[in-house]
Amino acid sequence: MTAFSLGTFGFPEVHADGRTIKLNLRKGLALLVYLAEAKGAVARDVIATLLWPETSRETGLARLRRLLHRVELTLGQPVFETDRTSVRWSPEVALKLDSQLFESACNRGAFEQACRIYRSDFLAGFAPEDCPEFDDWAFFRREALRGRLMHALERLVQDRNAAGDHFAAILYAGRLVELDPLSEVYGRHLIRSLLLAGDRSAAERQHAALTQRLRDELGVAPEAETEALMAPAAAPLRDAVPATRYVKGAGVHLAYQTYGSGALDILVMPGFVSHVERAWEHPASRTFLASLTRLGRLIVFDRRGIGLSDRVGSAPDIDVTAEDIGTVLRAADSRRVVLFGASECGPACIKFAVDESSRVAGLILFGALAKGCWSEDYPHALRASQYDAWRKHLIAQWGGPVGIEAFAPSLANDPQARAWWAGLLRAASSPGGISAVLEAFRDADVRHLLPRIAVPTLVLHRRDDKAVRIAAGRDVASRITGAEFVELDGNDHWFFAGDQQPVLDAIKRFTEALPRGARARA
Repeated sequence: MTAFSLGTFGFPEVHADGRTIKLNLRKGLALLVYLAEAKGAVARDVIATLLWPETSRETGLARLRRLLHRVELTLGQPVFETDRTSVRWSPEVALKLDSQLFESACNRGAFEQACRIYRSDFLAGFAPEDCPEFDDWAFFRREALRGRLMHALERLVQDRNAAGDHFAAILYAGRLVELDPLSEVYGRHLIRSLLLAGDRSAAERQHAALTQRLRDELGVAPEAETEALMAPAAAPLRDAVPATRYVKGAGVHLAYQTYGSGALDILVMPGFVSHVERAWEHPASRTFLASLTRLGRLIVFDRRGIGLSDRVGSAPDIDVTAEDIGTVLRAADSRRVVLFGASECGPACIKFAVDESSRVAGLILFGALAKGCWSEDYPHALRASQYDAWRKHLIAQWGGPVGIEAFAPSLANDPQARAWWAGLLRAASSPGGISAVLEAFRDADVRHLLPRIAVPTLVLHRRDDKAVRIAAGRDVASRITGAEFVELDGNDHWFFAGDQQPVLDAIKRFTEALPRGARARA
């Protein structure tokens, strides 16, 4: 049997026993790729609708039969397994698909191999005529693979610099800058790698180019952290933000950081999307996080599938995220911690506080809700249909500053904030990946856990929060014995946006009032 391979990075290519086969049928190429990606049988009706959306069912099925025949004639042998209702690549055919090889390499941590496989974006420059559903599918798949590439490149930059191979780090950082030229995080990766390699003149050129791009595209100047890299002293050898570390737990590597010191640990989980390095890129976010270090040691991490942590094939549910909290706390040698769970991360912090109360000094919930969607006994959230419509809108606009008007009205007209948020979204997840995360949260419900919380609890919520109604915060507080509810002025959902001082003041009062034994790390 002939060994076939499909190249999907760039314009699709078909190879048989190493030789290129010219398949001058765009819909034939689309069919081969779609079936290979599916890894199994696909209904004929689905394929017909995908490739001929404007035709009747009978016409579409007839065209599919003819296309299957023409493709096999061109390939020189039968490659499909068919029945009356479905089509698949025959399991007898030896088939390699570069996109799947890429993901397999990422899963194994073979990031250098993965980056060699990824020679261009998925199906770049390819679109079968009049197939909008196929184009949408290709877009989401392209963004998912691109997100994994960015994650792999960031890991390689960190690993190569740590190993002293700064020239390799420069190459990987350069690819990151090509992928997202307006990211100061990626720009700093490249500048820092060049400085570590001893090439200051090249670092100065990259700094000047980044400065020009930021001014031309966003109308802003580089951040102080970027400028500090070019100081004459040995600044490039010291990270201005905490070093990112990794711990393996339950089969995945979790990216985490610790910053500062003190008798108390404060673990911050910011919501449905995060990126431990990009969180420091925005001035307001950086100021808030740095302010918390006056109260204790800060711990932040990216959930599995998000940010710099390993990408996984399924969305992390509340139980899994709570388990990951424990993994990170053990890696950070934390014994007693205050959990700060914002928005969608509130339920996982609630779960951990119930299951591991002996390790939790206190629980702070900000803009959180106990149930993902509306029910007759929970009117504080969107109905499932409304939630799904919001989720689809978010996914359709992924990669731009989508949602910032609701999440942070005070920053919605700030070009720098919009660019930062858009870049964080691209770096933190793919559209398909985050869609699964949000779908899992829609079905979450931790109301039954709230009466079991036995640690001091503070619930914070802004009065005019545009993303989560304040009634949801009041409901959470009412179900937790002894919980303190603080209603704050403002309409920002992000804790660091708007006036952050009342938030910090409330956290300070709460942590200082904790029993002395609860504040000791042993």
